[in-house]
Amino acid sequence: MHAPIETDALIIGAGPVGLFQVFELGLLEIKAHVIDSLPQVGGQCIELYPDKPIYDIPAVPVCTGRELVDNLLKQVAPFTPQFHLAQEVQELTQQSDGRFLVSTSQDQYFLSKAIFIAAGVGAFQARTINLDGIEALVDKHLFYRVKHPERFFGKRIAICGGGDAALDWAIHLTGKAASVILIHRRDDFKAAPKSIAKMRELCANHEMELMIGQITDYEAHDGQLREIAVTNIDGEVTKMPVDDLLIFYGLSPKLGPIAQWGLDIDRKQITVDTANFQTNIPGIYAVGDINIYPGKKKLILSGFHEAALAAFAAAQYLQPEKQIQLQYTTTSPKLHKVLGVGAQTSE
Repeated sequence: MHAPIETDALIIGAGPVGLFQVFELGLLEIKAHVIDSLPQVGGQCIELYPDKPIYDIPAVPVCTGRELVDNLLKQVAPFTPQFHLAQEVQELTQQSDGRFLVSTSQDQYFLSKAIFIAAGVGAFQARTINLDGIEALVDKHLFYRVKHPERFFGKRIAICGGGDAALDWAIHLTGKAASVILIHRRDDFKAAPKSIAKMRELCANHEMELMIGQITDYEAHDGQLREIAVTNIDGEVTKMPVDDLLIFYGLSPKLGPIAQWGLDIDRKQITVDTANFQTNIPGIYAVGDINIYPGKKKLILSGFHEAALAAFAAAQYLQPEKQIQLQYTTTSPKLHKVLGVGAQTSE
């Protein structure tokens, strides 16, 4: 066992709510470490709709998921949070002194006084294609997410899926890739109407091809994908040469080992006290889509509110002898110092 990282607060989840939790804790001078199962911060915003517009962030008429995450990272920068990415939380045990020992899938250990679960709907894992041996092509010629779009320029691309991610990338790569084939099991799509209309326009102009069916076989030689076979609803098989295969069957959220931590759970969500967003275990809080309570609405702005109340509750939990004062970033010299900004003057 590696020596654990000791911290006042450990945040599980680096999506928008987890990032704002860093900020709210930082205002109260509580430093945090952040764990996420994804290889980058941003949660659903980055994985599912990085370039889609968001219209319901207060005082921000419109921003993309990526812009929201970038601005949150700027906001938490004064507090220098430490991120531990591409690893899932595993075990949690409470120590005799009340602190929580948490282990991760990368054999990292944390000893924290308070835990904030901001894991959205759970740890995201891509839904995979089930063909014998095809996992050997992952991140070589089979991809579940796009990190470097230019890699597909000039290639023969097949894209599977019927949601926003599949259509967005099919549209984006049309004209850049040598050819783009969109494959979906039915002629019905769960994507933005504008994207569906654009996809059908490109198909009508023979710039992209749409195939209704499922990939049932493939051929590869020396680690290189050569061909896929698509079977339609009538059982007819069509074989076609491809260089790369992009799969967007969606992300499968799993609560994972958190479900074994002794928390009260209702329909795969963690129940909380809405006065402080604490779980049934003192010192463990749940904010954002991972929690449930009467009237719960799964909105980013709701998670921001929950993070603020959880931070104040945790500050009182960590220092029960101290009176926690509500201060305003507009006027508080102390908060200006914490944020590293000069005092603002008003006329």
